[in-house]
Amino acid sequence: MTTTLLRTADELHARVRHGRRAVVMTMGALHEGHATLIRTAREIAGAEGEVVVTVFVNPLQFGRGEDLDRYPRTLDADLKIAEAAGADVVFAPSADEVYPGGEPQVRISAGPMGERLEGAFRPGHFDGMLTVVGKLLHLTRPDVALYGQKDAQQLALIRRMVRDLNFGVEIVGVPTVREDDGLALSSRNRFLAADERRTALALSQALFAGRDRHAAQEALRARAREVPATRARAEALSAIGESRAAADAHAVAKATPAGTSGPAAVRCVARLVLEEAARLQPPLVLDYLGLVDPSDFTEIPDDFTGEAVLAVAARVGSTRLIDNIPLTFGAAS
Repeated sequence: MTTTLLRTADELHARVRHGRRAVVMTMGALHEGHATLIRTAREIAGAEGEVVVTVFVNPLQFGRGEDLDRYPRTLDADLKIAEAAGADVVFAPSADEVYPGGEPQVRISAGPMGERLEGAFRPGHFDGMLTVVGKLLHLTRPDVALYGQKDAQQLALIRRMVRDLNFGVEIVGVPTVREDDGLALSSRNRFLAADERRTALALSQALFAGRDRHAAQEALRARAREVPATRARAEALSAIGESRAAADAHAVAKATPAGTSGPAAVRCVARLVLEEAARLQPPLVLDYLGLVDPSDFTEIPDDFTGEAVLAVAARVGSTRLIDNIPLTFGAAS
């Protein structure tokens, strides 16, 4: 397959369409995470459909002092990665093509959800992101658009925009792709020196620690519910490798730092990892750690049940990184 490079929307609209068009939006500097999105788009579009990859570094979503000029631009390499992953078209418009006449006076507002977590540290970022996503959806006219779950708040806001503003497009989230050491793939990883990368691993390690604590708590609660009332709970705990000294499964589930359980325990163990990384050289500088409801990105209460997102953002040296993992909280036992 040969991937076609197009620069204008007119060129894209002139193509004869067969089947579904699937779009993957990127700011370039493609890596395996993007390639996974493109391969998934290829599967969704099928042999008769079309996969379009957009490459556009959107100035509206970079705030003052952020890395717009530093952001890598590697179109030739991007074309090769897109072609290998199965893209039919790379649409790489100029700023004038996307924003004729300069920055738009009318923009899409992300609302309250866009002011939380990432939005609190990057004011206006999500307004700029939604504005360009809205424009690119109009310019590319897809049946389905795919976004990575690594940018969980971005994905939630795009889904909300599409629903609230009646965009006729299906939105698909694709799981985060990680390197062998657990670091989430990002175009910004290339800026990390070796010692900075070692510190940066604390982001994923904190998330995994919270996930593992949560999984242990859920397993203990599930085991407690299954054990007949006539059977000693200490014996049940022993059967799953827990100490006989813990006589009650519920007590074991609460045996977390600071005596916390549930969402509070998840936050606590994740924060311990991040606090340790803050003492490394170079240190990790935390922006936020949140355990939130993905429908609105508000912090979940201790009695929460359902889907949640454990999200973190931090700086190592001059590089800012984000990461998250999904969690599911069951009914309290």
